[in-house]
Amino acid sequence: MPNESYYVAVVGAGPAGMFAARELARNGVRVVVFNRDIKPGGLAEYGIYPDKFAMKEGLRTQFRQALETPGLTYFGNVTVGAKGDLALAELRGLGFQAILVTAGAQGTKWLSLPGEHLTGVYHAKGLVYHYNQLPPYSREEFHFGKRTAVVGAGNVMLDIARYLIQKIKVDEVIAVVRRGPAEVKFDKKEMEYVVANLDLRALDEEFARVAPVMQSIGQDADAAKAVILEALPKGLPTSSRTHFRFEFLSSPLQILSDENDHVIGLEVEDNSLTVKDGEVKARGTGNKRVIKVDSVVFAIGDRVDDSFGLPTAGSEFVKNLNPRFPIEGISYEAFDPTTNCPIEGTFFAGWSRQASTGLVGYARKDGTNGAKAVLQYLQTLKPIVPDEAMLMARLRKLGKPVVTQSDVRKLAEIESEEAHKRGLEHFKFSTNEEMLEKIMSVG
Repeated sequence: MPNESYYVAVVGAGPAGMFAARELARNGVRVVVFNRDIKPGGLAEYGIYPDKFAMKEGLRTQFRQALETPGLTYFGNVTVGAKGDLALAELRGLGFQAILVTAGAQGTKWLSLPGEHLTGVYHAKGLVYHYNQLPPYSREEFHFGKRTAVVGAGNVMLDIARYLIQKIKVDEVIAVVRRGPAEVKFDKKEMEYVVANLDLRALDEEFARVAPVMQSIGQDADAAKAVILEALPKGLPTSSRTHFRFEFLSSPLQILSDENDHVIGLEVEDNSLTVKDGEVKARGTGNKRVIKVDSVVFAIGDRVDDSFGLPTAGSEFVKNLNPRFPIEGISYEAFDPTTNCPIEGTFFAGWSRQASTGLVGYARKDGTNGAKAVLQYLQTLKPIVPDEAMLMARLRKLGKPVVTQSDVRKLAEIESEEAHKRGLEHFKFSTNEEMLEKIMSVG
């Protein structure tokens, strides 16, 4: 039959989802992308620091081009999952032969410490979404005080530090790092944004404190310090008097508060370092101390959504360890440990496959490879005539606006015009209501 095709649902429209959908559509598959947000882009839209205008606009252009791929249909403002608008089983009932989950890692990692519930204690994800104006995070309130501890040692920690230094202009930002200076994960380029605020005297004192521990496992403290200071020559000028410093070899134990539940400190345990199987690990020494702070932000990574409707283990969905359709030796296939069987026709890519791993380039490659795994699976099936009318009828029953490709184009034009009127490099509406109202007003 001339209208026969394979029919695949892609859940999530970040870099992994968009490039996966494009790869599938280019290979003759009818693809429907379901996105929780109104706009496509995911962390490329809502996770990159706001003033990286050129990078963001370049990615937006790529996503808009991907949306124009023949055979690809986009529906935004639609959540998929056990508690969403459409459950995974329902997608199957709508005729989709395979489902590729590229919804990222929507859960948050916490350490389950006493005091995590206090006002002034946040996860980096919520703050990143806030300053990138992702609804509904865009309207949440954050309270920092004068001194903030940011727990973590990666680029997200530096993004949070940058926001606190440049926008909030707190008195002090303290990066609390479980391991030593030789294990930090951030890039020199990201350090350049905050290095002008780095308290060099405090850094010298901190290295004097941790150097003996580093030397005990053969690490060169001077070399590690030089890596951190590589950002100095190209460091950007600062607009605040915030002091930025590190507390290495420090594991958080609890957040302390006063009688009014206001944060007053972060209790940590000092660590030593050991090497096991070639990997440096931190080990508690039993020595505890308190870092005086008014707020704490945990930048320790993400986890998939436990309530999505697929089995999880740790921070990730369970994958088939003996994949039928591996790509480059990697499994993209969902697995049910209770039945000890693969979940037929269900695949992961991007952070849904491996949480908090890599940036946009990684997500693009992983999405493309996930699509290739799906294409292999589809070759075991017969093409069908997709019942798109049944899908449209179901979406109408949701009782809310569903965003299409043409709506995304309209919104991009409206926001571009608004930016021009306001004399801004870029403008975005910060609530779903505003975006939907503007889309509908154009007609």
